[in-house]
Amino acid sequence: MSALLEIADAHAGYTSGVDILQGLTLSVAPGSLTLVIGPNGAGKSTLLKTVFGFLRPHRGEIAFKGEPIGRLGPAEIKRRGIAYVPQEINVFPLLTIEENLRMGGWLLRRDPAGLRRQMDKIYASFPALAGRRREAAGNLSGGQGRMLSVAREMMTEPALMLVDEPTAGLAPNLVDQVYAHLQTARRVLDATILLVDQNVDDAIAQADTVYMVNLGRIKAEGPAASFPPERVKALVQECLLG
Repeated sequence: MSALLEIADAHAGYTSGVDILQGLTLSVAPGSLTLVIGPNGAGKSTLLKTVFGFLRPHRGEIAFKGEPIGRLGPAEIKRRGIAYVPQEINVFPLLTIEENLRMGGWLLRRDPAGLRRQMDKIYASFPALAGRRREAAGNLSGGQGRMLSVAREMMTEPALMLVDEPTAGLAPNLVDQVYAHLQTARRVLDATILLVDQNVDDAIAQADTVYMVNLGRIKAEGPAASFPPERVKALVQECLLG
């Protein structure tokens, strides 16, 4: 089966002449949860920002559904069916939950019936949000805020969701909830997920395919079953020791 997302020899960074991604190549299969792990500063979040158009590769290619997207901006990439859930809880705290979801469905603003259907689908998938739809998003707990961040990006029914460190800063008892939200997105939308996470053991248990990144390149890749804890530990030690 051909890849939904293909990245080939990508070079990108935040400062001219200084690359964080240094020839990174990976592919994401349709319907999969593909996990990217690696030490801090390896280029994991930079990868997601480059795919979503916040950064543009100055070398290499990025293709989505077989079409090049490496020179497009975030708005056009979102219109093509890619959503981005950043590391921080990405909600408007003074707006209600329903208003946040409507903001997520901005592309549907000229289709009120379609927007309503999508809202109903989200509420059916996340009953906890339905019961509090008129409350300010700022009243939500950390885990509920992550739920709303994921749900808002689901409003446009993306084919691919880029998810950056969704468990960062959360209490351990909330981690399973966050992964359940991502699995809900897969089930409801038949969405593909490219996930970056430092919570390695728990994230690998959710994944189909794993890539380990170090210094902007792929160090190891394969099915999740090929990344038992002892191998991950050894790989991380190799990265840190050079």
